[in-house]
Amino acid sequence: MGVRHAIGDIRTIDALLTTAERETVALGDEIPGAEHLLLAALALPDGTARTAFGALGLTDVDVRRAVVEVHAGALRGLGLAIGEDDRVPDGTPAAAPDGASVPLGRGAYRSTPTAQRVFQRAVELSKHRRPAILRGADVVAAVGELTAGTAARALDLLAVDRAALAEAAREASVAVR
Repeated sequence: MGVRHAIGDIRTIDALLTTAERETVALGDEIPGAEHLLLAALALPDGTARTAFGALGLTDVDVRRAVVEVHAGALRGLGLAIGEDDRVPDGTPAAAPDGASVPLGRGAYRSTPTAQRVFQRAVELSKHRRPAILRGADVVAAVGELTAGTAARALDLLAVDRAALAEAAREASVAVR
């Protein structure tokens, strides 16, 4: 891999993980999971994650709403509920009660085991094409392989055909050079 591609990969990874941490805070969670990586992938400048979902008639807003609904459903299952006052206008929980920004963690990247598997699988998928640069669609394809957890339940809530999502992600990732 050339220096230019290596730098691009580092920038993509940094953007993905930093945005996943922000999504974690915004959703009121403690540690990034696969759903946070998925939302972060949808925000990547390469646009491949948005393209993959777009091929199925879904938007990043649809995915975010599904993740929020899965979280809310889990809370309801525990006898808890998110009130309207706890949401920002796009339907996501508020990042901090006082509106202050929440600092991101420092040091080694902490995430759930599922998020770690998704990230590792996405990197593996990226190596099957040239240039082997991680793209948002790789994260989408890796999340599409999950059978349990918040991200998998969000895809189920959206009635996503996993094979169609994998194909759309593959097509989106090879369309970008």
